[in-house]
Amino acid sequence: MPKYHIFTIGCQMNQAEAERLGSLMELKGFSGVEKPEDADLVLLVSCAVRQSAEERIINRLAVLNKLKQDRPGLKVALTGCMVDEDPSAMRRTYPMVDYFFGAGQMPDFLDEIPPMILPGKPGVTAFVPIIQGCDNFCSYCIVPYRRGRERSRTLEELQAELTELVSRGVREVTLLGQNVNAWGHDLPGQPDLADLLTSLSRQEGLLRLRFLTNHPKDMSERLMRSLAELDKVCPAVNLPVQAGDDRVLELMRRGYTAGEYLDLVKRLRQAVPGLALTTDIIVGFPGETEAQFQNTRSLMEQVRFDAVHLAVYSPRPGTEAAEKYPDDVPRDQKSRRLAELERLQARIAGEINAALTGETVEVLVENQNRGRWRGRDIRGKLVFFESRMELSGRLVNVRITDTGPWSLRGEIVEGGA
Repeated sequence: MPKYHIFTIGCQMNQAEAERLGSLMELKGFSGVEKPEDADLVLLVSCAVRQSAEERIINRLAVLNKLKQDRPGLKVALTGCMVDEDPSAMRRTYPMVDYFFGAGQMPDFLDEIPPMILPGKPGVTAFVPIIQGCDNFCSYCIVPYRRGRERSRTLEELQAELTELVSRGVREVTLLGQNVNAWGHDLPGQPDLADLLTSLSRQEGLLRLRFLTNHPKDMSERLMRSLAELDKVCPAVNLPVQAGDDRVLELMRRGYTAGEYLDLVKRLRQAVPGLALTTDIIVGFPGETEAQFQNTRSLMEQVRFDAVHLAVYSPRPGTEAAEKYPDDVPRDQKSRRLAELERLQARIAGEINAALTGETVEVLVENQNRGRWRGRDIRGKLVFFESRMELSGRLVNVRITDTGPWSLRGEIVEGGA
């Protein structure tokens, strides 16, 4: 039996696509292996959003190139956001790669693909892409050039996939898109994400629904009402702000001001009490002054996010920012600003989580880790606890006894399982 190995880096969309590739390999008679040295086919799911992610793929390809010298029959396939529409130049740069196929696509070097590819062995939770591509063209972002314009999957297709996943044990689904709340605008009748959430919430056996990533300009009042009114939709929103300074936001082509973002946060929290809010922030964007950086820090202090995904700006060839603006913030300044925001967020998250001490939260149990059960509460907070019972896929009540910035620990409440 031929063997395959998949290496994945980047966003949840890449993780979902890797799961589907693994399922496809299984359907084609391949078996998965942990090490590329044991594989006949190695698939790399790449990310080009950050330079560091791209460098990891390049390093992995160099290792595979040496491996192919010893094993000429080994095949290598590259997909994800590093692959552009015309891979001819990439073939010259990466001659060790046998097959290229774009982000969100399935390989054409195999036989005809079944119409719906699902993860072969889904766990308690699953990612489901609902829309590919992005129409926003933020000045720093390569995604629209690599994944193309927005293309929504149909409601019927998504309902069928959800039904199948739940029948195989999935209890929580996260709907994915580069701009998830743009779903439906290109479909007949122009349904929106609120319509999709309402429909999927009716799925028997499904316990929770999440969705990400949202663009602030597309966070509608109707979607807020769905967050507040649909029991299965978790009160958790990832709302990337990217910067807290109006001039930087303008250069990023984000389409809103810091004040408009803060007003949106206020309306969200009024609509959904107890909302968990996470965001993405880039430090060191071209021309970012110390005063502009401090405006971002101030916004973080005002909003008090539950989690922040921080990144240092790196120019992506082909984007507006890379073509127009010099990457002029010194590396040491970028590193200092990143570390400063990391410390700030650790303090804020620690304070938010500490307030949960003594509370009892409902946890969807996912799996065991180092002898303890792990799962997440409805806001997405990671919770660890001990129990001798088999609890995977179950909802249990856990009293929080200890907290940190990144996770909670507790004890199962008697009768809560």
